[in-house]
Amino acid sequence: MAEIASLYRADDTRYDSMVYNRVGRSGLKFPAISLGFWHNFGSKDNYDTMKTICRTAFDHGITQFDLANNYGPVYGSAETNLGRILKEDFAPYRDELVITTKAGYDMWEGPYGDYGSRKYLMASIDQSLKRLGLNYVDIFYHHRMDTETPLEETMTALADIVRSGKALYAGVSNYDKEYTEKAVKILSELHCPFIVNQRRYSILDRTIEEDGVKDYCKEAGIGIIAFCPLEQGLLTGKYLHGIPSDSRMGRDPRFLTKNDLTKERQIQIEKLNDLAQERGQTLAQMSLSWILKDGEVCSALIGASRPEQVTENISAINRTDFTDDELSRIDAITAGC
Repeated sequence: MAEIASLYRADDTRYDSMVYNRVGRSGLKFPAISLGFWHNFGSKDNYDTMKTICRTAFDHGITQFDLANNYGPVYGSAETNLGRILKEDFAPYRDELVITTKAGYDMWEGPYGDYGSRKYLMASIDQSLKRLGLNYVDIFYHHRMDTETPLEETMTALADIVRSGKALYAGVSNYDKEYTEKAVKILSELHCPFIVNQRRYSILDRTIEEDGVKDYCKEAGIGIIAFCPLEQGLLTGKYLHGIPSDSRMGRDPRFLTKNDLTKERQIQIEKLNDLAQERGQTLAQMSLSWILKDGEVCSALIGASRPEQVTENISAINRTDFTDDELSRIDAITAGC
C-alpha cells in the first residue's frame, strides 16, 4: 500500500489533466476518455501490464473502467483480473472510480446464460460482483437488444438490480432508437435512473447518426459513450504500412480480420493520417477528438495493450475543435463507409 500511496497522493493533480462530462441529464460525470476491458485483460494477458495500464489511466484522470461479464478470454476473466487489481491497488479509491459491467451476450452453457431474461440478468450481476470483489457497480448495462424477451421483463430486472443496491444506475448497449425510446419509457415509469446508451461510433462508423440514436439521446437526456472509436486499431496508425505480426489483426483475428483492411480502407486511413499530421495529432488522437467534438458523446471508450497508448490517447481532449474545412475533408474521405 505504501507504493500506491506514493503514486496517488491526496494533493496530486491527476484530475487536472482530464475533462469530465455530465452523462445526459444525470448527476454523474464520465471522463472524456474511459478505459475498456474488452481486450487485453483476459486470462491469456500479462497481469503486471494490466495493472500498469490501470495505474497509468487513473493517474491521468481516467476514472471509469468498463467491463462485461464475458470479457476475456476466458469469459469472466477480465472481471476477475480487475477484481484483483482493485483489491491490491485501488481499494482506498473505490469512491473515485466508476466501475461498469454488462450482461446480454453468451456467458454460460444452456438456455439461461444469454440474451435478456430476468433469470440471466439477476444471476449475471451476482456473478460479476463476486468476480470483481465489489458490493455494487456504478452502472449495470443490458448488453444487446433481445427481440424474443419482452423488453418490460429486461428493464424491470435492471430496475430491480438498481433498487437492490447492486448497481447505482442502469444503462443499455447496442440499442437502436426504437428500443432506446421504449427503454426510456419503461424505466421512467419504474423511476429507475437510466442514464446511458453505449454504442459503436467512429469516423468510419456513423450508424448512431444514421439511425437517429445520437439525436434522440440528446433530446431525451440520455448520455452516449462510444465504443470502438478507433475501429479496433484501424484508426491508430498501426496498419498504415501493412499488418504487423503483433497487432490484433495479426495475432487475434476474432474481431478484426485481414478482410477488414481493404484497399479502399487503406487509402482512407492514409488520407486521415495526413490530415491528423496537419493538425499536429496522431491518427488516434484526431479520431478521438472527432468523437468528442460536439459535446454530444460524453466519453470515448478506449482499449490499451500498453500504458503508452493511454497517455497518447488522453491528449486528444486538448484539441477537440475542428474547422469546417477539416470536417468536410473527413466526410469526403470517409464517404461510403
